Amino acid sequence: METELSVWHLIANAGILVQLVMLLLMLASVVSWALIFQRLQVFRKARQAQLEFEDRFWSGMDLGQLYKEVSAEPTPFSGMESVFRAGFKEFSRLRQQSRDADAVMEGTQRAMRVAFSREQERLETHLPFLATVGSTSPYVGLFGTVWGIMNSFRGLAQVQQATLATVAPGISEALIATAMGLFAAIPAVIAYNRFSAMSDALLKNYETFAEEFSSILHRRVHNSDQAAA
Repeated sequence: METELSVWHLIANAGILVQLVMLLLMLASVVSWALIFQRLQVFRKARQAQLEFEDRFWSGMDLGQLYKEVSAEPTPFSGMESVFRAGFKEFSRLRQQSRDADAVMEGTQRAMRVAFSREQERLETHLPFLATVGSTSPYVGLFGTVWGIMNSFRGLAQVQQATLATVAPGISEALIATAMGLFAAIPAVIAYNRFSAMSDALLKNYETFAEEFSSILHRRVHNSDQAAA
């Protein structure tokens, strides 16, 4: 009896539709775990790169020299560095073309907003998939369970005397689909919430840095104008 009701035996003897549901949930779970580990690496490297760049930026190094260094050897996963490169590049270009401080700062801030949007998109990559798996897997598993139980009761209608031994295998194999749905959904929901919080924290730091960097450039361009006058 123990062998007959083993999980693998129940899966093998489940209906075709229930097996397809289980296969879909298993694939979703495998892909989710792969994305979870991949996102963990991305956020860990992004956080480390941010701290390293902040140390260099606030160390008092000349901004022109810093720009040359980070442009020559860009740091992977460094969103803050990307915002800095985009802003300083546009600032330098506009300063050579125009003496209008407001136009220079507007163009610089626009370039940093574009870089910020790219970093936001990169950090939030694959998060919608985790959210989808987390929200839909229990329902997909429940669908497989309902279908399996429906088939079990349909089979009972053809039996003269229904016993627990007759009902148990069909219901057990149906409930496995729900269990697999929860197995796929729970890690995906936890990972999505955690990664969303980490993404929001990083993006908030990038936004704060962009504002502080804009203030520095604003002072620089106005000081230059006053010196020229």
